[in-house]
Amino acid sequence: MKKLVSSRATIARRLVLPAAAAAVVGVSSLTGAGVASAHVTANAPSVTQGGYGVVTLVVPNESDAAPTTSLRVTLPGLKAARPEVMSGWKSVVTKKDDVVTEITWTADPGSPGIPVGQFGQFSFSGGPFPEQETVMLPALQTYADGEKADWNQPTPADGTEPEKPAPTITLAAGSDGHGAHAAAPATSTDAPQSQATETAQADSAARWLGGIGLVVGALGTVFGVAALMVVRRYGRRDA
Repeated sequence: MKKLVSSRATIARRLVLPAAAAAVVGVSSLTGAGVASAHVTANAPSVTQGGYGVVTLVVPNESDAAPTTSLRVTLPGLKAARPEVMSGWKSVVTKKDDVVTEITWTADPGSPGIPVGQFGQFSFSGGPFPEQETVMLPALQTYADGEKADWNQPTPADGTEPEKPAPTITLAAGSDGHGAHAAAPATSTDAPQSQATETAQADSAARWLGGIGLVVGALGTVFGVAALMVVRRYGRRDA
């Protein structure tokens, strides 16, 4: 009988470590998903150095009380930039010395803007972009209560993420190995919509992974507690 009890206690002890590991994995998955969607980011997979293309800004609402009602992005002096038409928002393109320096989106009166706990996507087509590998696109996010988040900090050389990192796009080299000196493409909403869909799918995947992580973590915790109870019960009997 003692051997049977001892065997049960040993099995229970072996179950504790995997259960704890499952809980850690679940919590880590949930945390990782949250961090991935925390900052304003920019995507431009089709843009090359010196070329034209579509850029999409993904803007999460980090406020606990107010919707996002305005977004202003600073551009690196483009010859042309055309914002995508968005229901409930108006856009203003600012030029200086015949180049586009800013685009500002403002929610229409009565529009919900970007509600608390949600995100929005703002796309524009333009160029030519600088002939360099990375380009910063500082963005100023404004909330309905007057709070502002200025996403304008560069990432230092050591790679440490700043508190308010500027959205940054990485540009591939053009077909000649440097810039891609092509004419501006005709205005089309297909590319912005396609990229917006891809970004939305990525965000949905992150949310699903976060939910799965939470479930796994919860199950791991319950399993771990049950295993510890078995260890204590049969451990005392074995003693």
